[in-house]
Amino acid sequence: MSDVFDLAAGLARALGDAWGAPVTVRGLSASTAGARRTNIAFDAEAAGVVRRLVATIVPDGLSAELGQNPIGVEAELRTRAEQAGVPVPHVEFVTDDPSYVGGPMMISAFVDGETVPRRVLRLIEQQGIGDLVATQIGAALAHLHSIDTSADTGVFADAPAPAMLDLLGEAVAGLPQPRPAMELGLRWLRDRLPPAPPRTVIVHGDVRNGNLIVGPDGLRAVLDWELVQPGGDPMNDLAWGTVRMWRFGNDAREYGGFAGREPLIDGYVAAGGDFAAERFAWWKAARTLWWAVGLAGQAVSFVDGRVPNIVMAASGRRVSELEWDLLMLIRPESD
Repeated sequence: MSDVFDLAAGLARALGDAWGAPVTVRGLSASTAGARRTNIAFDAEAAGVVRRLVATIVPDGLSAELGQNPIGVEAELRTRAEQAGVPVPHVEFVTDDPSYVGGPMMISAFVDGETVPRRVLRLIEQQGIGDLVATQIGAALAHLHSIDTSADTGVFADAPAPAMLDLLGEAVAGLPQPRPAMELGLRWLRDRLPPAPPRTVIVHGDVRNGNLIVGPDGLRAVLDWELVQPGGDPMNDLAWGTVRMWRFGNDAREYGGFAGREPLIDGYVAAGGDFAAERFAWWKAARTLWWAVGLAGQAVSFVDGRVPNIVMAASGRRVSELEWDLLMLIRPESD
């Protein structure tokens, strides 16, 4: 990806291979910046038809280092979600071949709307659609969790909460200095380990304000499927979007800073999902700790030179804030 000409040529070659026709690419522009992946919006013309698309490019080898899914797995699970009724940008092309643009790549249809959290909040406030968007997200998650996984026997985990607890324990132990609040959180989670869900499901893992496309009509697409996993507890997906970090200052509105919990749950149940309050509370605390550990790890990856990105360095400033959130969640009589 040394310059725009090379990137345009690589995208044109990739789509030409996929569509079996010559393709012209123009109008490249960087989309919302991310710490790990590059998103480029562009126009592709083939046989006189112009389509607006987005290329998601992963620097070669970075997915494995950061524990993300291979992009082919992400695309396959996202396609299954689309077929189940989840609003997602349609996948046009996916490849692990770095020869096109320098790393694994997925090309998707462009979906218009707001993605930047504070712009999302402003739009939702102007349109008065907070409850609508939360209800739509609940329905989208119910559709995702309804996907039949019976053919995947042997791949899906039976005990997602214990697996998460083990992961968190290892991650906390691996930090370069003791974190007493994290240790207390681990003890709380261990003492209150919830029962296994009736069935494990495909879990997106990152549905929240910041990974949504929203328009005046409400939810248009769910983005960023690189953490999608089979074998999860559906309450994991519902709880993650309620973590205080994703309210962007609107703390009184538990879901994403734009709605309470109730419309999310109502949308989920109305679309066929089963809500479990005890498991929801456990996953909310677990994911708060998970994100605290994750941001601490990102800061460490910058310090030791593995990921020389300033966004990773800045992650460390939020760790203590998340530890406070965790303590508020696990205090006596917390909800």
